Amino acid sequence: MQLGLDALKEISGLTFSKLLGSGGKNGFSALPNFGTYVLFCVWESERHALNFFSENPFFKTYQKKSLEQFTAFLYAAESHGTWDGIQPFVKSATLDMTKPVVVLTRARIHFGKLWSFWTKVGKVSRSSEGYAGLALSIGVGEWPLIQQATLSIWQSQSEMLDFAYKNQKHKEVLQLTRKLKWYKEEMFARFVPYKFEGIWEGKNVADLV
Repeated sequence: MQLGLDALKEISGLTFSKLLGSGGKNGFSALPNFGTYVLFCVWESERHALNFFSENPFFKTYQKKSLEQFTAFLYAAESHGTWDGIQPFVKSATLDMTKPVVVLTRARIHFGKLWSFWTKVGKVSRSSEGYAGLALSIGVGEWPLIQQATLSIWQSQSEMLDFAYKNQKHKEVLQLTRKLKWYKEEMFARFVPYKFEGIWEGKNVADLV
């Protein structure tokens, strides 16, 4: 991952990027998963992205070492907060309650509140398993324990909102977040997916959405 950071500098059309590791137990664990990684990119155009995927030596090397690959193409719809002090997304789509949505939640956790955070987050991840409308969800991060993010794909915005505001475990964590002030920095963003390519854990995610 560290070698990848240098490889992503000065790429044509790439305005923002993060190379993210994942945790065990579908990502929602303090223990690392050395088999799954996420390359999250913001591009000036899809043409720039496709050129990177087809020609960039760094990406081609990673492809050769991968058993599976899955790519989601997204339009930014809503975003609140900052990531490393900046707002990387430009709104280019409108959400529809009946259409699929991709959600990113990202936070930098105060060091002194790590134990409090990690004793609670696992309960939320377990409560999302098998939840109606959830096609895919994984916990990822730039640094283990401290900088964490969740990426999830939902069959519809209405089903995502049902989980966010009606699931009891998730509601409890939202309340604790405000009360205990876990985060030094946070971001919440929603995207409209328009294309999926590849396989995730042996499944075609497009078929699930």
